[in-house]
Amino acid sequence: MDNPITDYLEDPDFDILQAAFNAPEGDLRAFEQLVERYQRRILANCRFLTRDEKYYEDLAQEVFVKAFFGLKTFEGRSSFRSWLKRIKVNHCLNHLKKEEGKKSQSIDDENSGTFEKLQVEPKAEQNMEIQDRQLRIEAILNSLPPTLRIPLVMCDMDELSYEEIAESLGIGLSATKMRIKRAREQFRERYV
Repeated sequence: MDNPITDYLEDPDFDILQAAFNAPEGDLRAFEQLVERYQRRILANCRFLTRDEKYYEDLAQEVFVKAFFGLKTFEGRSSFRSWLKRIKVNHCLNHLKKEEGKKSQSIDDENSGTFEKLQVEPKAEQNMEIQDRQLRIEAILNSLPPTLRIPLVMCDMDELSYEEIAESLGIGLSATKMRIKRAREQFRERYV
């Protein structure tokens, strides 16, 4: 297979990508290293972008499947990380469009205690404080409307530029900036 990323030597994943491109058919070890490197972030982002407790793990797995089968088309015009983010954002946005109008589960719902992922086991005091802070941040993010939450996550967690966010969401640059500004203001107000 031709290797399209030879011109993008600055990519921190260059060596692993080279190994993935040059791996014999069926040898997934190099790609598995990429999955291990980005899995935690992709899982968290799928969860925050979609607020879908039932399917966020499946969505993350689907992102990596798309990346694996699309690796042949990766041209190295951006870093692998940026390319993977774009796949994730598009996949999550498509999922949200499909789920639009369906009922979602809020962590404030009385029945949310039945979700294993929302259970916090007792741990040392320091770990509990960290978990409390993370749950608080999650609750605040989940309380934001999708029009504010999604651009904020894309900007602050995915580290996408305003231009990339505007393009992904199909809105203007000024609208993108305003939504992120409003989301940050609402987040700060609620995080008091």
